Amino acid sequence: MEAREATAADAEDVRRVHRESIEGLGSAAYDPKQVAAWAQGTESADYAAAIESDDLYFVVAKWDQGGDGSEDVLGFGSAHFESPEEYEASVDAEVTGVYVHPTAAREGVGTELLVALEREARDRGVETLGLSASRNALAFYDHYGYERVRRYDHEFSSDDSTGVTGEIVEMRREL
Repeated sequence: MEAREATAADAEDVRRVHRESIEGLGSAAYDPKQVAAWAQGTESADYAAAIESDDLYFVVAKWDQGGDGSEDVLGFGSAHFESPEEYEASVDAEVTGVYVHPTAAREGVGTELLVALEREARDRGVETLGLSASRNALAFYDHYGYERVRRYDHEFSSDDSTGVTGEIVEMRREL
């Protein structure tokens, strides 16, 4: 497995992993209506533009399937290296997502992605990272030293105006 910076060519694989991660793992913490609303946002998202944006940093985890050059994207992570205004805690930057394909869950893929994002954050002088964790990801972030700040309701896929909300948790960590 290799974690590397994403390119626009990874955009459709990122979309697929994002949707399948939400649908396959989200039901551990959210009801079917919430999962469907959350996954809906993957249909309209412009992943190529986000990956190429100067405002975001994307990494993908890939696995070479048997040395023939074909690779499967197992997960992706993203970060925004500005302080989010809506956070209660004071942080320098935000992990905007770590998503792993359900078939690769609990195999170290999420760890590789988070380590890569934190490494990039340190390289950019970030001292404190924040994130908004779904309930199904809380144990993962707890394990890596993120502290829970507050719980709040969030509209899933708000850009699509789904009107469906669910509880998420703001977290922070000193690097």
